[in-house]
Amino acid sequence: MQNTYLDFPDIGAVAFSIGPLLIRWYALAYLAGFLMGWQYCTLLVRRMPWSPVTARHLDDLLLWIMIGVILGGRIGYALFYQTSYYAANPLEILKIWHGGMSFHGGFLGVLVASALFGRKNNIHFFQITDILACATPIGLFFGRLANFVNAELYGRPTDGPWAMVFPGSDGVPRHPSQIYEALLEGLVLFIVLFFCARKHSISKAYGTISGVFLIGYGSARFMVEFVREPDAQLGLFAGVISMGQILCIPMIIAGVVIILWARRNHAKHAGE
Repeated sequence: MQNTYLDFPDIGAVAFSIGPLLIRWYALAYLAGFLMGWQYCTLLVRRMPWSPVTARHLDDLLLWIMIGVILGGRIGYALFYQTSYYAANPLEILKIWHGGMSFHGGFLGVLVASALFGRKNNIHFFQITDILACATPIGLFFGRLANFVNAELYGRPTDGPWAMVFPGSDGVPRHPSQIYEALLEGLVLFIVLFFCARKHSISKAYGTISGVFLIGYGSARFMVEFVREPDAQLGLFAGVISMGQILCIPMIIAGVVIILWARRNHAKHAGE
């Protein structure tokens, strides 16, 4: 009897090596996300002459964002997903190469970096985050593909013909949930925000694009979590909801509130 599932393309976590130095796909995903996102942001601000954010600002902001993503992602993972372990072994937080990054933690790190950078350069917080929001799906897309290549964060068991048996799992065919996330959080959200940025009535109402991102990402992640395998150390809270879904709920609510504020604020200034 033939398998009714797809064969996993076992590419391996290491892309190539330079002597003893191993270059991993996950590192390349981060690098691609930062560089392509930075280039895309630069293109956006050149097409938004009303924005106080300039290409020169983005050159300086890139380092701030990289630090925010890495520190926030690592600390967020320790707080949200492995609290007891890292409380007992705090120095392990520094060992990023051992894996363990949280999107929600990295997201909070970017918010802090944006707030500090905006204060230093006298730029409104949302005028920065609107630009960054448009580029974030690029990093999410490559990051989820790296998760797939690493055979990590896979989905729950399924008998669908698109299921895969992931290396290191229990041998049961599972949802390739990393691909679902790459498409929804990456490709689809990028397209939505692309059209938002092109529509002047949206992009000029600063905060609106940030709100759309929060709703879009939060909704996509919330839905995929239903077919994604819960973290082994946490499981499902009350047997129903995952930590990822819990963290997405305030994102969605905040997105709605921010959009309402942004539209009201824009209408007020337009009237003046």
